[in-house]
Amino acid sequence: MIPAETTGRDTEVKRPGNKILPSLGILLVTGGLIFLGWFAYLWFEPSESPYQYQQISTGNPQDYPELELGAWPELTISRYDVIASEAEKPIAQATVAQRDEAPPVLIKWQNSSREVLHALDWKTSELSALAAAINQYAEKDALILAWWDLSRQINLLTGHDTLFTSHLNEPLIIPQHWQAQMEAIDAYEQTFWQSKPERQELEQFERFSLALTEEPAAGVAQLRELIGEERTAYIIVHVTDLYKLGLMYPERIGVAYQNFPLTGNIHGMINHMKVQLKEHDFDTYTLQSITDTEIRVYFLSDERSSNTLLAGMLPFTDKDAPMELEALQLLYQKGGYWLYKIP
Repeated sequence: MIPAETTGRDTEVKRPGNKILPSLGILLVTGGLIFLGWFAYLWFEPSESPYQYQQISTGNPQDYPELELGAWPELTISRYDVIASEAEKPIAQATVAQRDEAPPVLIKWQNSSREVLHALDWKTSELSALAAAINQYAEKDALILAWWDLSRQINLLTGHDTLFTSHLNEPLIIPQHWQAQMEAIDAYEQTFWQSKPERQELEQFERFSLALTEEPAAGVAQLRELIGEERTAYIIVHVTDLYKLGLMYPERIGVAYQNFPLTGNIHGMINHMKVQLKEHDFDTYTLQSITDTEIRVYFLSDERSSNTLLAGMLPFTDKDAPMELEALQLLYQKGGYWLYKIP
């Protein structure tokens, strides 16, 4: 069972540059000279990211049929292994798409280690279907609201305006033992993705994410205030947003997840989920299909978490179905994606 603890939120305010100088006893004094230069170099030399992206292939969408991006032949697809010095094998794999000389956009992420890095896995085939649905339901001048990573994908594949255009890295999901290198990781990520967000966009994303933690009517009102009264707008959520939101605001929405293999014993798996609910006093759960052989179960910790706007937009056991949500108009659903119109 993996809880959405405070990894992302707690580390936001930590800055390696805020270190306090150690006591003078560490300074070397020889012949009355203090070698401050040597010490300052060792202390203030910026640390490096504990991992690197290593390109292993590049081509067009036809070279990567599993992505189902054949409708966008103009894109350049590149695949990278994520290499960490502490691991013998790649710890993750990133697939990115680019149009012309624009910054790369993450299209697929696959973790290969036990600890989550940056993102949870999702089905890319569902993303291409979502892009087609947006073109069907949303006017060309409409504004699309979604988590920043999905927003970038939508903008790339549909051309629709999205409120978020930068690679925000909110929350920054990294293993606990890398927390001291957070600043170096953030700098490396900005360089790789060719994206440095402005303060205004970060503040808008905070307002957006906080609205998802409110009760539905209040949350939708905050979203409408964020985008303005006149703009036609739609919001898209994915089930993985639960975990990211739980990392950012654990005091507002408690989330945990566990992966299960897909077997023929469906009743046994459901009984196991019920046992988890009872043992941990969880309030409800929902499912995500990761692959044809594995699913992920997300649990909400309490009734307050279940009453949030995001929870109301997703299907949870023994809760009202998303189509019964009065605050938004459901237009489309496939896999983990849910598309709504904002009134």
